[in-house]
Amino acid sequence: MNAIKNITIGHTERLRKPVGYTMLANLVNIIPFCLSIEAISVIFRNFDGNGTPLDTNRLWNIFFVLVAYMFIMAIAERAAYRANFRGAYEMSAAGRLNLAEHLRKLSLGFLSRRDPGDLSSMLITDFAMAETGISHHLPQLMGALVMPVLAFSSLLWIDWRMASAMFIALPLAIGILLLSTMVQRKVSGQQIAAKINAGNRLEEYLQGLRVMKAYNLQGEKFIRLKQAFSELRRACIKQEAIIGPFMLFSITLVRAGLTLMILCGSYLLIGGELSILTFVMFLVVGSRVFDPLTSALTQFAEFRYYSIAGGRILKLMNEPEMKGNAEAPHCGDFEFHNVSFGYHDREVLHNLNLSMQQGTLTALVGPSGSGKSTLMKLCARFYDPQQGYITYGGKDISQIEPETLMKQLSMVFQDVYLFQDTIKNNIRFGRTEATDEEIIAAAKQACCHEFITRLPKGYDTPVGEGGCTLSGGEKQRISIARAILKEAPVILLDEATASLDPENEVEVQQAINTLITGRTVIVIAHRLKTIKNANQIVVLDNGRIVEQGKHDKLMKRQGLYANLWNIQEKTMGWTI
Repeated sequence: MNAIKNITIGHTERLRKPVGYTMLANLVNIIPFCLSIEAISVIFRNFDGNGTPLDTNRLWNIFFVLVAYMFIMAIAERAAYRANFRGAYEMSAAGRLNLAEHLRKLSLGFLSRRDPGDLSSMLITDFAMAETGISHHLPQLMGALVMPVLAFSSLLWIDWRMASAMFIALPLAIGILLLSTMVQRKVSGQQIAAKINAGNRLEEYLQGLRVMKAYNLQGEKFIRLKQAFSELRRACIKQEAIIGPFMLFSITLVRAGLTLMILCGSYLLIGGELSILTFVMFLVVGSRVFDPLTSALTQFAEFRYYSIAGGRILKLMNEPEMKGNAEAPHCGDFEFHNVSFGYHDREVLHNLNLSMQQGTLTALVGPSGSGKSTLMKLCARFYDPQQGYITYGGKDISQIEPETLMKQLSMVFQDVYLFQDTIKNNIRFGRTEATDEEIIAAAKQACCHEFITRLPKGYDTPVGEGGCTLSGGEKQRISIARAILKEAPVILLDEATASLDPENEVEVQQAINTLITGRTVIVIAHRLKTIKNANQIVVLDNGRIVEQGKHDKLMKRQGLYANLWNIQEKTMGWTI
């Protein structure tokens, strides 16, 4: 049952139609088989020495029934085909969307611990395997068991000795197959892990090609990729080498039933305890029964392999989403109460107490690795604190529904990501119901209307994945237009001008000034001159607040902030 639950991603009810229609189609296909046995019986009665004439009328009737029955078989097979494949494709499409939506609701803390290649493998490869298991294996596996079960039940009434000889090895074959599942679970898990690792290393290799070309590195020197593919090859060979013998032995045992039946039938025939007609009938049935049984055994091993992929998806789907069901206040203060947080086993923030008041600009400064970005991510609830709590408008943000909290926030970071869509739609992500006029107005405020109108298709110009067809300054201004369009009361701003040239910096800074007017702003500042007039400057070092106040006050203290300011002043005139 676990395998069935895994391959359907927890929705076993999805199998009702495909399995039901497949079993119905197999039952329909039994009728021609029974008619064939009847035709053989009619022919044999003419040659059994009793002088019975050949009943040609009955043979013709059987023939016409078989011809007419072909249409019924076609209808049944078509229904089974549509139920199997349409159901599998719909499950796969809906499942991918559900998983993507579920990933969106998980904390970044959980996602950061997972390799991106692992998650993409689940969305593409694992769902494809589950889809194949539902469409090609499980219904056929269930349907393939219909014929043997009915045949054995019917043949017992005709001659229990022959029926027993035919199926005597089947329980042992099934036992060996079930025993192999424990081994298969281990080696298949290793093979899937090796496949994911190889995919991750290939992605890493492709992304690093620019560096490899820049430093004239040769592809064969990328040892991690070579080792990953070698490990995948070993895992695949190991899986086939270990599981193959189990499968072959099981199939051999099942097919041995036909040999045992012939030996038993010959013995009974010689002793006069079995008629030649009954013997021939068992031969015909036996030749037909063992093909679906062999197919079922083969498909069972593949089905078990695909169910492991489904189990990985189901495990991820069971990961708890970020909690909270309270509505977020429209505006309010951000307050940190004894907040500590770390990544893995390394604590980054230590017992922080901080208040960022509504309608003010709070600047976060400090050396690299001091915890500035982590503090901002906690405000956006990308993570939840491991100790202490954070409130927004007096409410603990861990109790606020994440979607409603995000509606109150606009974020502009250094690393801007644009979707592979038009510029208009990338801006519209800020507010999906916005009109074209509102989008253009936001673009003008963000100082990007001019360069957009110069593009071949204006606002309908598509951008490459990640915005690769635009410059850094252009991407920044589009992201600011997106934030302006959202009209959120809180702005989280990671110094967007740090890596821009002077010309772009002036325009982006002008767009930022428009964005933050009248809002609560939390900004990570790398260039201290840009936050000289901030209402509050918070100086972080090694995850702790070491200084806090306005610029003039901090300069008088001659502490870390004054030291950073003096260093930047000295380097302003440096040239190469």
